[in-house]
Amino acid sequence: MKNFLIILIIKILYVVLKLLGKNGGNFLGKLAYDWNPDIFKYFKINAPIIAVTATNGKTMTNNAIGYVLQEAGKKVISNVEGNNMETGILSTLLKHCSLTGKIKADYLVFEVDEGYVPVIFKDLKLDTLVILNFFRDQLDRNGEVESLILRINEFLKTYAGNLVLNNDDPNVARLGQANSQNHNVYYFSVGKYPFATENIKEAGEGKFCPFCNTRLEYEYYQYSHIGKFKCPNCNYGDNEIYKLGTSVNLKNKTFEVDGIEYKTKFNSIYNIYNFVAVISCLSLYHIDTETIKKALSKFVLNNGRLEELEIKGSKTIINLAKNPTGSNVSLRILNEDDEEKELLFVLNDNLADGRDVSWIWDINFNNLNNVTRIITSGTRAYDMAIRIKTAGYDIAKIESYLDLHEAVHSLYKTNIKKYVIANYTSLQPTRNEILKLK
Repeated sequence: MKNFLIILIIKILYVVLKLLGKNGGNFLGKLAYDWNPDIFKYFKINAPIIAVTATNGKTMTNNAIGYVLQEAGKKVISNVEGNNMETGILSTLLKHCSLTGKIKADYLVFEVDEGYVPVIFKDLKLDTLVILNFFRDQLDRNGEVESLILRINEFLKTYAGNLVLNNDDPNVARLGQANSQNHNVYYFSVGKYPFATENIKEAGEGKFCPFCNTRLEYEYYQYSHIGKFKCPNCNYGDNEIYKLGTSVNLKNKTFEVDGIEYKTKFNSIYNIYNFVAVISCLSLYHIDTETIKKALSKFVLNNGRLEELEIKGSKTIINLAKNPTGSNVSLRILNEDDEEKELLFVLNDNLADGRDVSWIWDINFNNLNNVTRIITSGTRAYDMAIRIKTAGYDIAKIESYLDLHEAVHSLYKTNIKKYVIANYTSLQPTRNEILKLK
């Protein structure tokens, strides 16, 4: 009766919020969770639950999985807005359940914050877990990446469902050995792409074998510590690959898996990994290859994740970067583009971003390719300007504005191509300011 009343109240509140033009976000889930922390046990779900977790790329991958399933004619429930902690996922379930907790869907697809996987799935039966990567992120909230990996490893010791792992990330591949009794572990990989390097060019983790402590040997690095590696002592990393991405062509935005060419809207090696993960996951559910191909060729997020816009005659690419790796990937995309361009980098230090912004010193601003002006903004606009200056960029070409409106208007004084990088709480305000000029 208690859970029945909680759901009834939440549904009434949801209707009120919709009338006010709000979707509730985490609010509804927080109310229900505060009233009953065991409410997850009340839901009656007869559909596979797919979860995606990572430091970077989980929104893109989660939404792409859900989009392909919908294109395949399946009814999908998903937290596409990105509310990925227990209260956000609870909000999603509450919006779609009956008063008795019954949920009707073919699939539930959730993006899950890395730290909340053990919390959420102690009461919900998880069918497939996709893990993309682990990087340092928000140290004041998450702590060192090793502590996060160990928490997920502990959860996986008793997990026997499908486990889809990025074999090119030593922080992720190690999790395939968490439960020796789980025979549903699937590794995916991406072959060397044209901009891969023999030496690491950006900050990275996982330099040593987690099983014998020997330094890992890399054949090449794709970005950060993602690449083809192996332990020379115990052969860690030498796993059977379930799906391999090959023939990566960022100019044409194509890649191949199993000899089949896929075309996307994105030109980043980072997103090729996301889409090979999507293909790996959906192959387990026997989704038709042609359906996956067609859906991925149309899929876009349009929420500031590698979003392309035309603003006042200037092509503009907006991307979220909330940690060193995300920033370095965004700068890689910029540097792989030979056109003249200008950069706006917006950095906030609000609670959701993490107060500690020392991570900006791990961003590689060296040798920027044909960037003729850089504008910094956000609450830490001057910190970012100093970081860029110390990398050797001409200080005369750096402009800093605490006021975001001023920064955006200054950016569009010229009609040169624009790249915009913004961290977590600055992304949507920056995007909104830019869209006002459209």
